[in-house]
Amino acid sequence: MTDIRSIDAVKYNSALAEALKKDSNFKEPEWINFVKSGSGKERPIDEKDFWFKRAASILRQIYIHDVVGVQRLRTRYGNRKDRGGKPEKFKRGAGKIIRVILQQAEKAGLVEKVKEKRSGRKLTVKGKEFMEGIKV
Repeated sequence: MTDIRSIDAVKYNSALAEALKKDSNFKEPEWINFVKSGSGKERPIDEKDFWFKRAASILRQIYIHDVVGVQRLRTRYGNRKDRGGKPEKFKRGAGKIIRVILQQAEKAGLVEKVKEKRSGRKLTVKGKEFMEGIKV
């Protein structure tokens, strides 16, 4: 068993996204084709399998940072907003997408809520085993 941190993130996230597609708890919502992934974006999401790729990325972030909240993930997936003649400004990513993915992961038993010094979500034992069992 190799540490997930030492595996190339792109290859690992692709393999994890494929595994999440097979899990019945992870489903794309109907509205995902009509929303933007953050207020800094100009167009809706047109990437194929965006939902599963973002879910894989979020689970990897939780694995690396132990406890992660929605606000930290919103900052992680934010970008610069083009404001025309004014200087660009950083905008956080969409919280609804992150919250729904975390709720689906909770339903699958991969993550659990934590109310300690740092609030947020952390991986369960089942979640760690699932993530470490992914073959790249």
